[in-house]
Amino acid sequence: MDEPPAGRGRPARMPRALRRAQVLAIAQELFTSEGFHHVSMDDIADRAEVSKPVLYRHFPSKLDLYLTVVDARGDELLSAVDAAVAMHPPGEVRPHDARAILTGVVRAYVDFVDGAGESSALLFESDVRHDLEVRARVERATEAVTRRLQSVLAEVAGVPPETAALLAPSVAAMAQAAATRRLRAPDGSAARDTATLVARLAWGGVAGFVPGGADPGADPDPGPGAEPDDVSTQGERGPLDGPGDVRPA
Repeated sequence: MDEPPAGRGRPARMPRALRRAQVLAIAQELFTSEGFHHVSMDDIADRAEVSKPVLYRHFPSKLDLYLTVVDARGDELLSAVDAAVAMHPPGEVRPHDARAILTGVVRAYVDFVDGAGESSALLFESDVRHDLEVRARVERATEAVTRRLQSVLAEVAGVPPETAALLAPSVAAMAQAAATRRLRAPDGSAARDTATLVARLAWGGVAGFVPGGADPGADPDPGPGAEPDDVSTQGERGPLDGPGDVRPA
């Protein structure tokens, strides 16, 4: 309990775990709508209907409270991405699996943003980045997702490690941007369709770095309703096709 049990005529006190969850939910709402710098501990205490001493027993500072909220959002995203990556255990390199995993990662971003709403901006557009240590904490989830993608591209698709290190942040940024745009400018499309189209675009570029080219039997245009495994790839690369070469029409 946060305080001693209530006496006669007084309402029962909220258990500590429930009080903490309540404070986190209110803090997330305020930080999302107002930004870190425009929210005070007084604001949070007032909305949560707790005293400041009680609030500080849970969280030593406003920054600690903010980072706890950010960590919770980040853990949700990482859990979704890890589930997509787990589609293929370590072992044989098969580009087709990498394509499916990439689609799953994009879908994880879409589902996360759909569920988190504007609070996803605490991970992607945080206004607390002036301190390097704080920035690293805020960007922890994005960095972890990038490492997962880098591993998939290198170990599953066979992309050279140094190339995978450059491609992975771009794929993550593409997934993040598409998921955020879907939230703020909804067009009625299904989450699966968004993930399929964005992954198709990303894989079209990644496939050029896969040894032996993309899957030769892939459907060249699966359409917006295709399943993740149907995401198209670019065709086999010929001996004159370097990463920057373009065939004449």
